[in-house]
Amino acid sequence: MKILLVVAAVLINSKGEVLLAQRPEGKRLAGKWEFAGGKLEDGETPESALVRELYEELGIEVQPEDLENFWFLSHSYPEFNFHLLMPVYVCRKWRGTPEPLEHSALCWAYPNDMDKLDMIEADNELVERIKLLS
Repeated sequence: MKILLVVAAVLINSKGEVLLAQRPEGKRLAGKWEFAGGKLEDGETPESALVRELYEELGIEVQPEDLENFWFLSHSYPEFNFHLLMPVYVCRKWRGTPEPLEHSALCWAYPNDMDKLDMIEADNELVERIKLLS
């Protein structure tokens, strides 16, 4: 089984809402909701990859020092023959307004409402941990 290393951000606004992104048509798990982030490129640290991904996916600028270590997710997708490893960071500070540059849609949701959305399977436990932040 292939190991896939990705990084994700829990973007939290001043109201305590968390940003979620909907996977676009044509991608694996299309239509499901997830946290912004993506794959690390060769030579990148998780933090630099996340700064790059947030800019590419959402058009926002984040400084590495504004990323707070939060959790490390490990989840198998046997149907796709890979195991996901994902450092997760909380981010409460960025420049710009998030836009769905690589997703179908974005939404802000309170942690206790996130489980009402059709989240990707790997993020279900992460949603439960985020509820503890509020």
